[in-house]
Amino acid sequence: MILAATAIAGLAACSGNPGAEGINDPYEPMNRQVHAFNRGLDANVIKPATSGMSSGGDKPGVGSYALQGIGNFGSNLAQPGKALNHVLQGRAEPAVKTTFRFLVNSTLGLAGFLDPATADFALPEQDTDFGQTLAVWGVPEGAYLELPLLGPSTERDTVGRVVDLVIDPMHAVLNLDEWLIGLGARAVSKAGERARFSDSVDSILHESADSYAQTRLIWLQHRRHELGEEGDEIDPYAE
Repeated sequence: MILAATAIAGLAACSGNPGAEGINDPYEPMNRQVHAFNRGLDANVIKPATSGMSSGGDKPGVGSYALQGIGNFGSNLAQPGKALNHVLQGRAEPAVKTTFRFLVNSTLGLAGFLDPATADFALPEQDTDFGQTLAVWGVPEGAYLELPLLGPSTERDTVGRVVDLVIDPMHAVLNLDEWLIGLGARAVSKAGERARFSDSVDSILHESADSYAQTRLIWLQHRRHELGEEGDEIDPYAE
């Protein structure tokens, strides 16, 4: 983990500093190519596949409930890793609550397919990741990146994604096939988020004049707010 922090600090130093507009994007030409790929993938595969997962309409179908259950299952498997990151950040209370959330949903929630921890025990998910852990440790954000399939990120968060996979406590409980199934279920949970915020995603990704600039702006502002690193207002069209 210390090596990861050192590596991202080196990457951040090599990739320059944010400009006056608050955006550090030296890889913009490459990022735009990846964004075009992600945008096409969303339009042709992800959006059609998730169109029936939203809670809109008169009554969600059985398939929608099944996909929601799979998403809950995947999200539950991610809880031990989140608890570990809370510990690494020195946040004892959310670490304990996340652990109890995992135990409740793994037992009363039928391996996590249901979510009684939120509904009955007031233990909503407290999201975190190793990218946030690196931020707490003082590692700089680094340059903006857009990753194939995964979408917006930064150098720091990209390293965090890799470390999250390596330190996942579920490695000690599941065999490789079971762990990969869990990753697939987590992907379903992300697809559920795409369905839930479909109108907002469509307006940014498919209806804005420059979807790359808008995506970069909104993601960076949200991520910095999430980490308590708000800076000056960003101009989405600044070069």
